Amino acid sequence: MADSVLTLTDQTFAAELSQPGVLLLDVWASWCGPCRLIAPVIEWVATTYAGRLRVAKADCDANPNLVRELDVKGLPTLVLFRDGQVLQRHEGVLTQSKLAALLDAHL
Repeated sequence: MADSVLTLTDQTFAAELSQPGVLLLDVWASWCGPCRLIAPVIEWVATTYAGRLRVAKADCDANPNLVRELDVKGLPTLVLFRDGQVLQRHEGVLTQSKLAALLDAHL
């Protein structure tokens, strides 16, 4: 994982969410094939959008409270927040161009 991608846990989620600005959270699992497919796209976002948003990942198996709080039903789940409020969420794989379009619409 790129150094610019944060790892969130049940314990760190609330504190990170309370930070001002835009946060893209990828809720994933190591056994999830689609999660592995989108991982390079998430890394690309972290590099390409550095300074414009923060990028984080949370393992759903290790963080059941976060999964419950976000009502995650499918993987991967991408949730875009601004100042702690959900702007957009998407379940499933997105191509690089579709994720860029989603992000650009909110930045």
